[in-house]
Amino acid sequence: MGRSRRTLPEELLLLALDPTTGTTAQPQSLDLGLAGAQLVELALAGRIAPDGDRIAVVVPRPTGDPTLDCALELLRRRGAPVRAVHWIGGPRLGLRQTYLSHLERCGMVHAVAGQMCGVLPTTRYQATDTEISREIRTRLDSAIRTGVPPDPRTAALAALAHAVGLGKHLYPGNEGRSSRSRLRDLIRHDPMGGLVAHAVMDVQNGVAAQPRRSPAPAGRQAPAGGRGAPEPARGVPAQPHRGSMARAAAH
Repeated sequence: MGRSRRTLPEELLLLALDPTTGTTAQPQSLDLGLAGAQLVELALAGRIAPDGDRIAVVVPRPTGDPTLDCALELLRRRGAPVRAVHWIGGPRLGLRQTYLSHLERCGMVHAVAGQMCGVLPTTRYQATDTEISREIRTRLDSAIRTGVPPDPRTAALAALAHAVGLGKHLYPGNEGRSSRSRLRDLIRHDPMGGLVAHAVMDVQNGVAAQPRRSPAPAGRQAPAGGRGAPEPARGVPAQPHRGSMARAAAH
């Protein structure tokens, strides 16, 4: 994989970076989104593919990107397809910082040291090449504004941005409501991005994917107090029923 193209985790992180405060919006859910973005990037590179609600390694050859290759190797070691929701909900300690440090090395952001309450050291990150961030945002805005089906990379970026809650950061207030709705609807344009985005949202909601249960015979009602599957985004087929609890790790 050439380094002429930014990876999806890098683009998602740049979208989330607030140019005023130097902090990332939705930091906890963003960590989950970065893990999901790695899956989509590996799929775009032809290394993995969806297998129902699972992820299967189809070509274990390294991509040349150390962070992606680490994820690919971990998936390969599983030996069998892994549920996307279990992968994304697993521990990803330091993933956001890994990508921030990478962007700093590439010259796309620079670190600004500071202090919280005059005691605790903090680090903010300011974009150094705002043209890159504008280009990413323009692609997203264009897909929302025109209604033309976007390319798979942009569709997946939109799906992940919606899943981690960046809609209100990118399109705030009542005037951004329709844009947030269209951002959500773009989830249907990329199957892998949709699978991963739903998995990110499931982890945040505290549910882990389970195999779809056989439908109840006609005339029988679901048990009292049972919980249905979450409502999918418009235009997206309903996902398998999720029932067991999973814990999203803090990063």
